[in-house]
Order: sequence, then C-alpha cells, then structure tokens
Amino acid sequence: MLEANVVEFARIPYAQGFWQIPVPSLQPREKGTTRGEEVDGPLVVVSIIACRRSRRTVYFGLLSFPSVVRRFPPLHTMPTEIIRIGIVTISDRASRGEYEDRGGPAIAAYFTDVLACDWLAVPRVISDDRDLIEQTLIDLCDRESCCLVVTTGGTGPAARDVTPEATEAVCTKLMPGFGELMRAVSLTKVPTAILSRQTAGIRGRSLIVNLPGQPKAIAECLDAVMPAIPYCIDLLQGPSIETRSERIVAFRPAKLSS
Repeated sequence: MLEANVVEFARIPYAQGFWQIPVPSLQPREKGTTRGEEVDGPLVVVSIIACRRSRRTVYFGLLSFPSVVRRFPPLHTMPTEIIRIGIVTISDRASRGEYEDRGGPAIAAYFTDVLACDWLAVPRVISDDRDLIEQTLIDLCDRESCCLVVTTGGTGPAARDVTPEATEAVCTKLMPGFGELMRAVSLTKVPTAILSRQTAGIRGRSLIVNLPGQPKAIAECLDAVMPAIPYCIDLLQGPSIETRSERIVAFRPAKLSS
C-alpha cells in the first residue's frame, strides 16, 4: 500500500469501502497532498478511511491508495447516497456511563453481518426521557436522513419504559406487525416476552423499529423482521438495502427483484 495522501474532494457521493472516484490527477504536491475536484475523467479505486460531512456536501479526509492503482473508463453511475441507519440505546444507566452499552453494539454487529451493501451507523445513547427520545427519533429521521432507525431498551412495563409511546408520537403510520412478530418469536424462548411492548412505525421516508433491551434478544428479533425491512424501505422511496442471501433473504415482489 502506498503512503496515504490527504485528499479533498467536493460534492462526491459518500460511501465506505472501495469506490471509483473521479480525480484530475494523483500527482502528489508538497507534503504529499493533492486536491481533487468534481470532474469527468479517469477513475481510481481508493479506500475511504475517514470523512467529514457539512450539510449535504461531503468532504473526504484521509484516503489510502491500493498498492496497484487501477484506471477505469469514466463512470456514469455513481452511488448517490449512503444507507444511514440510526441506532438508539435508551437507558438511564448507560446514558450516565454507569452501565456499558451492549445493545447498540449488538445491533451494529448484526447489520455488519447481514447487510451486503455499504451503510453508516448513526449511534445515540440517551436516557429514558420521553421528550428526549422523541427529539432523537425526529433528528435521526429528519436531519440525519436515516432510512432505518432501530431502538433498544425502554419497551417493558416499568414506569420509565416509554419508548413505544415516544415512537408512536413521532410516527404518522404505525406498523404493529413488527412488534407482533417479534413477540411471537421471543415467546418461544422465554415466557416473559409477553411483557415487551415494542412496536414500529413510519415517519416520512424512515422506518422506526423498537427492539428489546436484552442483547441476546436483538438478533432473534431482527432475524424475524429483517426479511421485510428492505421492501418497506423501497415503498418509502428510500435507498435499496441488500442482504447477504446466505444469512437473510430479503423479500421483494418479483417485479421489483433484480
């Protein structure tokens, strides 16, 4: 691998991993830096290590070039948006640093294992405060442009468990089938699953799904509903979510199948 260069690009769609990115030149300038613009021309494959985002424009930071830089003809179709998934851990103790957040990392690990497309986690760890939960969900859907927001915690019968109420408050349509299926699956494992009140709903072009707080139950519940999530996002005119077929087969009607 060649020595990394600091490269700045303007208005190039963001994506993690290896992508073909148009650049006018890769000749290093002083101190090993070069500057690129949004132009048509030769393409190189680079590995995106980090970036910073400013509103709708993405400026790439540190890039690492492969040992063999391959050139391609001009690419006419570039990815236009990254799949952004909000992951919200709702726990008084975790938000205060008294308890290690295991639910959020478990959700991120699940999507890393199941998704075949590039995606970006937008994590939050907040307390069991209904107003804060509602504002966080609104922020992730409306301002962070997450097509999917998954919460963990706050779905039980205790006084501070208000995640379902907050979810219902910010959604324009409820999707009760998600909660029904997850409870049915969990009931085959533990009888107390009937106490869980998780639900799901639609806000704009985003799907919000509540999960239990127990990390062990997260994968079980997501396995149950994940086959329907990509098609739901399609119907909301969101980005196309692809899964690893050996892990989860996403259902889409034949006319929408690739």
